[in-house]
Order: sequence, then structure tokens, then C-alpha cells
Amino acid sequence: MEGVDHLAHERNKAQFDVNDMKIVWAGSREAFEVSDRMSRLVANDPAFRKDNRVHLTRKELFKNTLRKAAYAWKKIIELKLSEEEAGRLRFFVDEPAYTDLHWGMFVPFLKGQGTEEQLKKWLPLAYKMQIIGCYAQTELGHGSNVQGLETTATFDPKTDEFVIHSPTLTSSKWWPGGLGKVSTHAVVFARLITNGQDYGVHGFIVQIRSLDDHSVLPGITIGDIGVKFGNGAYNTMDNGVMHFDHIRIPRNQLLMRFSQVTREGKYVQSDVPRQLVYGTMVYVRKTIVIDASNALSRAVCIATRYSAVRRQFGSQDGAENQVINYKTQQSRLFPLLASAYAFRFVGEWLQWLYTDVTQRLAANDFSTLPEAHACTAGLKSITTAATADGIEECRKLCGGHGYLCSSGLPELFAVYVPACTYEGDNVVLLLQVARFLVKTVSQLVSGKKPVGTTAYMGRLQRLMESTCKVQKAEDWLNPSIVLEAFEVRSARMSVECAKRLSQFTNQEEGFHELSPSLVEAAVAHCQLIIVSKFIEKLQGDIPGNGVKEQLQKLCSIYALYTLHKHLGDFLSTSTITPKQASLADDQLRSLYAQVRPNAVALVDAFNYTDHYLGSILGRYDGNVYPKLYDEAWKDPMNDTAVPDGYHEYIRPLLKQQLRNSRL
Repeated sequence: MEGVDHLAHERNKAQFDVNDMKIVWAGSREAFEVSDRMSRLVANDPAFRKDNRVHLTRKELFKNTLRKAAYAWKKIIELKLSEEEAGRLRFFVDEPAYTDLHWGMFVPFLKGQGTEEQLKKWLPLAYKMQIIGCYAQTELGHGSNVQGLETTATFDPKTDEFVIHSPTLTSSKWWPGGLGKVSTHAVVFARLITNGQDYGVHGFIVQIRSLDDHSVLPGITIGDIGVKFGNGAYNTMDNGVMHFDHIRIPRNQLLMRFSQVTREGKYVQSDVPRQLVYGTMVYVRKTIVIDASNALSRAVCIATRYSAVRRQFGSQDGAENQVINYKTQQSRLFPLLASAYAFRFVGEWLQWLYTDVTQRLAANDFSTLPEAHACTAGLKSITTAATADGIEECRKLCGGHGYLCSSGLPELFAVYVPACTYEGDNVVLLLQVARFLVKTVSQLVSGKKPVGTTAYMGRLQRLMESTCKVQKAEDWLNPSIVLEAFEVRSARMSVECAKRLSQFTNQEEGFHELSPSLVEAAVAHCQLIIVSKFIEKLQGDIPGNGVKEQLQKLCSIYALYTLHKHLGDFLSTSTITPKQASLADDQLRSLYAQVRPNAVALVDAFNYTDHYLGSILGRYDGNVYPKLYDEAWKDPMNDTAVPDGYHEYIRPLLKQQLRNSRL
């Protein structure tokens, strides 16, 4: 059966051009070509095989990752890859490694916080990987509350140095990837103290290992924090712990773009606006949203293909029914398919937003910054939460076989879930968004016009009085009706929160007390952003035969499924009536039926190689069962028919000789 496409009958049903959709998914023809080339380069190179990951011990796993990272770097140099190509290559190698932190956090942070002089010194070394950097912010006792970090950096005017110190056990740096065994340098976040005054948390460049023999430098204690959740998964990464005992670094290793300490120990803020700090944050969070669409699309690809291969029940004519034909399967799977596309397009829009904010900051225009900061925080939170839940749902959609590591789903889940916590805990981020929303509502009185994704709040009067126009199920396909329903729900929830808050004499106490409702208002606002950006995407020109129609259906599914899931909000704010809610459900069922013939082609459009998917259930050719059977025999447990331990523990049991055995 090799070489037979068991899913050909599914692919022939598609009502759109899959190659055109691949380009829409990738963002552009150029992006598609780079991705396609890099994914094949990785897939065809045996050095990048990963199907044995779950059988390796932690030490073997880690060493294997070091090998791959070094080999990838060698390839990048040999093939003279551009920065974009190198990034895609690392993405398709698909193994968390110290390089993720070096390129994804250390380098961007240096760029964001270093002066010209500092960049001249450090960037060339980092770009050539002659130093390897990590990002040491989180501590054993503090993650979300960065202001509460305990590590200190005290200026010593006698020697013109900062003394970096961990005063308590909880001030140990804890979690930074790449720290445990690999990094030579770290951006260390510490409280800057000079002349007895604490100026809060700042970033410092600290060398932590010798560039000669990699030994940890005197006065620093470093280790790995141990095995993490899942098989393989994030255990390829050396998340570390680090403790400082009065380490001295030169004064010019404080990252000084925003603030300096003079030779005399005076703390000076530079004339570079502090708001620029947020630029890096917006950058990292937009990347996380795009990562969410990658991870969710990957899980959906596996679940969709396997749902079309797997047959259970209902055999009148001898062939059982494909699982994907069951409405219960569709109603769980297709919203996740739609979400993957929705997150893709909101990620694309964040790319634009980042460029826009960066240009404005360069021109000293900070007007859009609070809104941009709130919206990236909120989108990071809801896309990562939905993706983590979605991957697990896809595993369940694959039945029992989804639980096998060879399905690719357990490892994908374990690798992905930390995204709900890193770069801002998801609930803490939503509370930041809620603060911003309440502030926006309260400033309306003074005539301050809301901007960007909160612009709809400027029409508050109209939204508070609006009634939903839906009379028949098809009305729910009208983008302006859908958009208005999401705006009304969000506006009314924010106003309600603001009202309830104003009844507290102490605002902070009110915020604390009402935080669960505030989180719900923030979720409503962020879901509105995703729906509105999907609709916006569809208003543009989308080339390709039948492509736009498919995306319109997915957009409606995303919106109506979200409405269904949060029906309580829409009803309790009187945004829609119970009758309109049931019409939305009717329309949703009809949309599932329309997407059904296109489902396999819609996941083919992600253009993932079998190597990248890492899943027998999600194989392109659908040849699942023979491959599952073959894979089982490769497990080391099957090296011998009689297991190790038979003579000590099974035989005595069977022969009733336990009394004399060595148990």
C-alpha cells in the first residue's frame, strides 16, 4: 500500500484551489516559498530525525538537541541563509533549544535596550554565536510581578562596578531556557541600587561561564531545574537556576539606552522615551500569537486527517462511517480549524501593528501605545489559552490512538502549554486589558477619543441602545450584523464593570473584588478584535479559485461558535434574544456541512511535511494502521519476547515460589 493516497477521495471533493490557499496561509508567495524550501530541507535530512525522541533519557535527549542546534547552525552558514530562512529552518527543526532564547529573547532585548556603543560590542558576538545568551528575569519567588524581583545590582563607586547579588533563596533566577547548561552570558534583571537608593528593576549583561572551558564563573551557582511535564517535549531545553554571590561587573554592562549611572554613581534617565521598552514586548507577543496559529493548525491537521481515515459504526453497505461525518465530531473539530485561520490573520495584523507602533515611536508619537500594549497582551492570552485547550481537544478527537506518543499530540501539548504562562500569565494579562478598558470607558466623559481596537467605544451611546437585526438564520452570515453583536456585547460588559467599580470608594479594592467579571469583559473585547480582523482580511482582495468563499465560511464559524460558547454574555447583556441565539446555532450547523467536503484540503493548505507534523495519525497519505502497527515493534520494550525481570519477579509468582525468592 506504499505510495497510495488514502485521502485522495477527500482531496478531490475540495471546492477551492489548495495551492492558492497555501499562499494565503503563508502570508505571501515569498513567505510560502521560503517556508516550503526550509521545511523540505529539514524533512529530507536524517540528522533532524525526531521520531525517537520519546525513547531517549533526559541526558541523551538534551545532547541530541545540542547536536541538532550545532548542525542547524552549520547548515545556516554553509547555505548562507538569510535571517528569515534561518528562522524558518529552526522552526521546522521543531525542538525547543537554547537557540530559541538566544535569537528570540537575548538578541531582541539587547537591540531594544542597548546604546549604540553597547550594540557595537555585543551584537556582532551574539550574531556569530561567539557568545550564547539567555534572558534571566523570572525568579524562584516571582514571575508575574516583575517589580517584585529580589536580585540586586548595587553600584560600587570605588571600583566603578555593579555588584550583582541574590540576597535570598527566592531571589534565585529560575526557569530561563538555555541557562542550565549552555549560555555564556545572560541579560540579568536586578534592582539597581546606587547611593543607597533603589531605582527598580533594570537589565544587565552578565557573563556567567568561561569562554575557555565553559566552567561556571566564581561566585555563581548554576544548575538545571529538572524534568518537566511530558515525554520528550520541553525536556530538550536546559531551563536553569542561578544564584549570585556578590558578582562584580563593569558599570557599562548596565543596558543603558534608557537610563545610566554616572562614574560618580548618579542615576540619570536618558532623553530616550521610556515607552520604547514596550516595543520589544509588542514584538515578542505578536510572535507568540503567530506561534499559537502554528501549534493549533498542526493539531487540527492531525485530527482532521485521522477523522477522515477512521471509521466507526453505521455500516449498512459494509463500510463503516468516517468519523468526520458525525455532527458531534464536526462541531468540535471545525471551530478549531476556523480558530487556527482566525489566529493566523490576527497574527498577520499584529505584524502590521508592530511596524506601525515602531514607526510612531521613532517619531515620538506615543498616542497608540497603551492600546497596542493592551491589545497584544490580551491577544497573547486568549490565543494561547484557546490553543492549549484546542490541542488537547484534538487528542480526544483522535480517540484512544491520540494518547500514543506516535500520534504527535501528547508531545505537541506538552511543548505548547507553557505558552499560557510565559511572557505574561494569561489571567494577569487579561486583568491588564480590563484596566485599560475601564479607563477607556471612564475617559469618554472627558471627550477623549478611543483609538485602534477600542475605537468602537467612541460609539458607546449607539451600542448601548442597539438591537440585533437578525430575523432568519442566514442573517448571521452578514459581517456587519456579526461585528455589531460582538461590539455591543463587549461595550456593555465594559460599561457594566466600570459602573460596578465606581460604587467602590477604594478603586483598587473594587478591582480586586470584581476581577472575575473584569476578566470576562477583557475576553469579550479580545474576541471582538479577532472577529473584526478576520472580517477585515476578507474585505481585502484574496486571489485564488474559491479561496475567499472558504475563508468566509471559516470566519462565520469562528464568530458563531464563539457566540455559542459565550451565549451567557450575549443574552445577559441583551445583545441578542434567545430566538436569535437558536438561529445562530442553525446557521452554524449548516456551515459545518458546507465545510465538510473541504476539511482535508483546508488542513493541506498549512503545507506541513510529515516530518514536521511528527504524527502517524496525521500522515499526508492517510496510511495510518499499517504504520501504527510497524511503529509499535520499534519500541525497545519489544527487543526481547521474555521481559527483563521475568526470572526475578514473574516466574516465582507463577510457580508460587515467592517465599524463597529475593523479593
